[in-house]
Amino acid sequence: MSKAIQFVPQVFQRFAIQGVYGSARPYGSGHINETFLVTAQENGVPRRYIFQHLNTSIFPDPHPVMRNIQQVTGHLRKKLAHLSSVDLERQVLTLMSTREGGVLFEDPTMGYWRAYLFIDEAQTFDILETPQQAFEAALAFGTFQHLLSDYDGPPLVETTPDFHHTVKRFQVFQAAVKADPLGRARDMAAEIDFALHHEALTHSLINLKASGAIPERITHNDTKLNNVLLDAESGRGLCVLDLDTVMPGLSLYDFGDMVRSACNPVAEDCPDPSRAIARGDGFEALVAGYLQGTSGALLPIEKDHLLTSGQLLSFECGLRFLTDHLNGDTYFRIHRPSQNLDRGRTQFALVASLETQRDHFLSLIPRS
Repeated sequence: MSKAIQFVPQVFQRFAIQGVYGSARPYGSGHINETFLVTAQENGVPRRYIFQHLNTSIFPDPHPVMRNIQQVTGHLRKKLAHLSSVDLERQVLTLMSTREGGVLFEDPTMGYWRAYLFIDEAQTFDILETPQQAFEAALAFGTFQHLLSDYDGPPLVETTPDFHHTVKRFQVFQAAVKADPLGRARDMAAEIDFALHHEALTHSLINLKASGAIPERITHNDTKLNNVLLDAESGRGLCVLDLDTVMPGLSLYDFGDMVRSACNPVAEDCPDPSRAIARGDGFEALVAGYLQGTSGALLPIEKDHLLTSGQLLSFECGLRFLTDHLNGDTYFRIHRPSQNLDRGRTQFALVASLETQRDHFLSLIPRS
């Protein structure tokens, strides 16, 4: 059980929430922050909130992160001002204010906390069940990017420098292999060999960006399938979640991250990576949803690299999991030994599957 959960009743009192604290339980499957679903009673009516204990080893100073989130959600609310207040609360995250009027509670003992209004009658999926879910998620992420295309507020802070700098991610992996502080590299010969044979892939989008062939936009940068809420009744995409990494980036990073998440038919930490055979129906649905959501913004050269982005982001994430495994699992939380190793192997298997099915997947991308 998380130690942070013991602080939730006290932290609840520090937010300007009308109601009486009821209960809290761990919520979601995130690897970084600790998330809790909190239930309160307001005039006899249950009200639910999401409370998050922020991981300061990943975000040493959460204040710039929270400023970004405030600016982004504020812009989205302006763009969607035509909606009713009820619909707006379901389509844009609502940050709860502290009693001092901020959006971040901090305490030397309890750490940093934030709270959101919980969106009822909605759900997320860790593993794709139907192609329609992939379409709705991609449509939501594409629309999110489109709505932010005319953002004119204060510049967004790069909350995680070089987050998708794949060349540097590869270099960090190489350094971890060389240092091998826990002697784990000896059991990773196949993964290390696979990585070395795919080094050229890490330069693909970096080089396009450096040449000016593809533009930077405001992007989400963590477009996992479970970072979109889908309406529980209609299945329609509702709200984009986890805005910690919203900052300037490449549209292809967002699409590629969707591919590695939604096209993987097994759990991210599946102990049998041979089952990670990329889903063509999921890929086709992602392409359709993302192109519709971004409203014609993608350049022809970006469309030409949609599949490459899926391979690249799967490879990048595999490198990150394996680097963390080599270094002692200090970044991604684990719940059992070798979980990050399994995560990395599954990502590499997905890369291989996308390569094997390359011609088929390319045929699923509209050329008009």
